[in-house]
Amino acid sequence: MQQQSLIILMADEHAGKYTGFAGHPVVQTPNLDRLAARGTSFLNAYCNSPICMPSRAAFATGQYPHQTGYYCNATPYDGQVEGWPHVLKRNGVNVTSIGKLHYRDVQVDTGFTEARVPMHAVDGVGDLFGAIRDRAPLPVRYGVRQVAEQVGRGDSNYTRYDRSILSDSLNWLETVAPTLEEPFVLFVSFVCPHFPLIAPDEFYDLYDPDNLELPKACRSEDWPEHPWFDAFRSSYITDTFFDDDLRRQATAAYFGLCSFVDSLIGQIVDAVDSSPFSDRTRMIYTSDHGDNLGVRGLWQKSNFYQESANVPMIAVGEGVPVGEVCETPVSLVDIFPTALEATGVTDAKGHTNPDAQNLFSVAAQPYDSERTVFGEYHAAGAVNGVFMLRQGDWKYIHYANMPPQLFNLQNDPEELRDLAGDAAFASVLDRFQKELEQRLDPVAVDKTVKKIHKNIVLKHGGAENILSRGSMGASPPPGTTHDSVQTK
Repeated sequence: MQQQSLIILMADEHAGKYTGFAGHPVVQTPNLDRLAARGTSFLNAYCNSPICMPSRAAFATGQYPHQTGYYCNATPYDGQVEGWPHVLKRNGVNVTSIGKLHYRDVQVDTGFTEARVPMHAVDGVGDLFGAIRDRAPLPVRYGVRQVAEQVGRGDSNYTRYDRSILSDSLNWLETVAPTLEEPFVLFVSFVCPHFPLIAPDEFYDLYDPDNLELPKACRSEDWPEHPWFDAFRSSYITDTFFDDDLRRQATAAYFGLCSFVDSLIGQIVDAVDSSPFSDRTRMIYTSDHGDNLGVRGLWQKSNFYQESANVPMIAVGEGVPVGEVCETPVSLVDIFPTALEATGVTDAKGHTNPDAQNLFSVAAQPYDSERTVFGEYHAAGAVNGVFMLRQGDWKYIHYANMPPQLFNLQNDPEELRDLAGDAAFASVLDRFQKELEQRLDPVAVDKTVKKIHKNIVLKHGGAENILSRGSMGASPPPGTTHDSVQTK
């Protein structure tokens, strides 16, 4: 494959199902649909840890949290584990980021030649509240009230930040990119449709809340019975602040934000198309994780249901099949070898994850029913660690010291029937359990992470000191102050 420049476009909290090219009947994403028509869309794409910081660390390093130690939003990426930007820059490739990174702070070397308007962890520390995991019940996150309080039409710090990211990106493409020796890599990272669920008027107005369906299984009697989710909801009490009208308004706003981001993506794609390097540039679109959006009474992310863990993924450019849908599972760790392959860099020193594959090659190959995608979660609201394997039609979710879940996504794409307790599928369950145990010891990993979290809590004055500060809202864009926190 000929070396070319690469542009990676990322949204935040954009669930894979909420796109036109994935078949959603309501959400309007004409620019992403246009991009998908020009390349290959991966409908079975996943994040490797469904919360911002560990997901973005996996994206950067091509490795999993248990391999790197970036477990949660209190262990932000600090560049100590080499990422693809380090490798590319070392090999003479200009690697520029514009927008949200959510790494530790501006002082650490995360490999980029330049990082414009970056958003990072609050105070270089992040969410200490989520590191308190050694008590039952878990601490209540009263700050999640903000998810319900900040719903509707208008502008927010996030939509304004995204517009500034767009402006900076268009300027870079027009004035900087033409001066660079090719290939170059540009990473543009928007923050919407992450909450606050406030969409600009023109995009909110695309969706009438009164005509939108309520989230799937949003009634408490329809919630899955599982001790892990019982503990999670005791901490994340978000759904208690919603009624049906507000659920529909939140859905309209989220859909509007998806369309808003789509409009920004469209302007970047148009700028690339009209540039002198358009025929020498490949593009990728994805997100760091999804959003539950009230499904099963859950909001934001932090689990391995499709709404939270499945992300959009599109690849476009030379060597990528046009107008194709790839059903082979892929994940964000695949970005590492993809970035190297695209730019012709063969120096993969420090990259030790044999699971990761070049997306362009995956797109060009027949469906691989044996390829397995892995994920893990040890962050906020997790009473125990969670591990996911996705292979073929199956998704297996393992909860340390708790019952597993098993779903057949071909027969049950909405994940409404957990087959783990069905004797007819005991052999499937056993196969996945053995495969997970070949990768790692989930109980041992869970113990290790909890010990790390305990030390983090002690380092920052103990649990009571952290709890007195309250739980966090959304991280602030650069130049703005952090949202107020709530302790009750």
